[in-house]
Amino acid sequence: MSPSVPLQEMIRAIRSAKTQCEERGVIQRECAAIRAQFRQSDNGGRSHNLAKLLYVHMLGYPAHFGQMECVRMIASPRYSEKRIGYLGAMMLLDEKQDASLLITNSIKNDLFHSNQYIQSLALCTLACMGSAEMCRDLAPEIERLLRASNSYVKKKAALCAVHIVRKVPDLGELFASAARSLLTEKNHGVLHGAVVLITQLCGQSPEALKRFRKAVPDLIQIMKSLIVSGYSPEHDVSGVSDPFLQVRILRLLRILGHNHEAASDTMNDLLAQVATNTDSTKTVGNAVLYETVLTILDIKSESGLRVLAVNILGRFLLNNDRNIRYIAMTSLQKIVGTDHNAVQRHRGTIVDCLKDQDASVNRALDLSLALVSASNVRSMMKELLVFLSSCPPDLRSQTASGIFNAAESGGWAGGDVRDETVPNLIQLITNASELHRYTVHKLYRALVTDISQQSLVQVACWCIGEYGDLLTGPCQEMDPAQVSENDVLDALETVLQSHMSSPATRGFALTATMKLSTRITDNVDRIRSVVSIYGSCIDVELQQRAVEYNALFKKYDHMRCVTASIACSTRRHLCDKQSDSDLTVTLTASNSTESDISSFMLQAAVPKSVQLHMKAPSGDLLPARGAAKVSQMVILNNPNKVTLKMRVRISYNRNGSAFQDMIQIDSFPGLDH
Repeated sequence: MSPSVPLQEMIRAIRSAKTQCEERGVIQRECAAIRAQFRQSDNGGRSHNLAKLLYVHMLGYPAHFGQMECVRMIASPRYSEKRIGYLGAMMLLDEKQDASLLITNSIKNDLFHSNQYIQSLALCTLACMGSAEMCRDLAPEIERLLRASNSYVKKKAALCAVHIVRKVPDLGELFASAARSLLTEKNHGVLHGAVVLITQLCGQSPEALKRFRKAVPDLIQIMKSLIVSGYSPEHDVSGVSDPFLQVRILRLLRILGHNHEAASDTMNDLLAQVATNTDSTKTVGNAVLYETVLTILDIKSESGLRVLAVNILGRFLLNNDRNIRYIAMTSLQKIVGTDHNAVQRHRGTIVDCLKDQDASVNRALDLSLALVSASNVRSMMKELLVFLSSCPPDLRSQTASGIFNAAESGGWAGGDVRDETVPNLIQLITNASELHRYTVHKLYRALVTDISQQSLVQVACWCIGEYGDLLTGPCQEMDPAQVSENDVLDALETVLQSHMSSPATRGFALTATMKLSTRITDNVDRIRSVVSIYGSCIDVELQQRAVEYNALFKKYDHMRCVTASIACSTRRHLCDKQSDSDLTVTLTASNSTESDISSFMLQAAVPKSVQLHMKAPSGDLLPARGAAKVSQMVILNNPNKVTLKMRVRISYNRNGSAFQDMIQIDSFPGLDH
């Protein structure tokens, strides 16, 4: 390839290479030719060769041998060579290389040049790769150019000053006065650069922050001129005047008004005007609105203005653009603790965002969990449980643990919950008696669908053992489905026999099966058979449980029968609600053993705020084999409408021996709590 080949032809040759090896060959030959020409003292094609070398550098190939050529071209008096030299310096040099120090004097000379474009080249290069040492040497010249009459130079100098302040924060004071004076300019670029410079100064120095708070009225005036008169039509974007400058000013106002009452009060009217007058149908308008919202929420704004900001974020949640929905949820999550009531108004929209199939679902989940309260726990738990059943696998653990931590009353969680959470969740379910029916129905369906999630299976088995009799009745919150006693036992046997079940999970299932012997009456023999099988189980703990449960069947079978009769009777459709505070409960007992029971007596206890009156029982004798029943009516008065619970003590004589037992009634069918 000829050394004089044009840049376009070199690019064409590189792109036409069919293999990487062929491409490397083309580049190596061209670099060798460029290196040879760099060594020539009289080289008229230096700009041409350096441009080709910069393209090679952009492809990722070594081009460091062109650094000194950049230094020589920057010192050239010709603008065309100086331009490509400065471009090469910005691409090939950085502050860590000694060669960068060689251009310091050239930059300083060019900052005094009469040509504004040459001054601009020097300013851009210093702003791009100036080291701390270069910044210290050239800072006075940059401060001088900030006061120049040429707007083109001043906007470049302002951005260069930003780089200097970042590299050497101690030099911030040098630019403070000039930066303040730039706010009187009308040129868009100068104003933009001034606002960026002031923002940088305020972020680094408390003294500068205090100083520039006095400029808040000037910033407000600039902002008003943008939104009212649109003084810079050439910078109009989709009907929004100068949105980039508006965003920069709003960010600076947010810094100046943070934790400052007086400055915040001065901004309130302007922020309300921007929030209500900006077009929200276009992306550029939403960008300005978003910055306005962030400013309102970060300063000491009025309460009505904060509600307006939250409502704007609520509208963002309805936007078809998922990016806008995502930033809205991110912002709402930050303020849900301080503006909880305002965010609650958009709860329905937030919950709907759980249906999104992208990263925003994480934010929607966190925000939904943060909105759970005592007043909405029932509806929120339903939505969250629906989400848990269909959420991505990587979110299940977070969702399940979040539901537990956020809920103040029952719910259910999947197998991805940490093991120590299972007993805590069981305790939570126990305390939420009004959700027992819903919980056991939900967990039963989850168990039938999937038994691979061990923590879920354990909680489900425990609930079925405790409240399995509630499965045979309907649940208002769920689609009607007929569940028989055999269906419940089939589900538990599936867990016991599954290879996916851990020993701990089998223990939960076996205990639940045993508990059901006091909840149901038609399948006791089947339960007895299941329990006896595990009396010879290889797992020692499971074997011990089975042996103990078999002993209960043999030694205390008479107590199980009576207890089961009462438990089942009190827990099935026998409550009559007389009024908002009065309730009549009928307790019915029967005896399915082979011996008569005498001196049968029921005693009941309720919470202290509930008044209890027990009517006389229908008798105290329970004939064998369920030949007759004993019933007793209990009248409850609940003026404070507390959660109803009842503890019933049973005492009787059988075969000359006295017995006593206790049962807990946590659910009263047909009641609304």
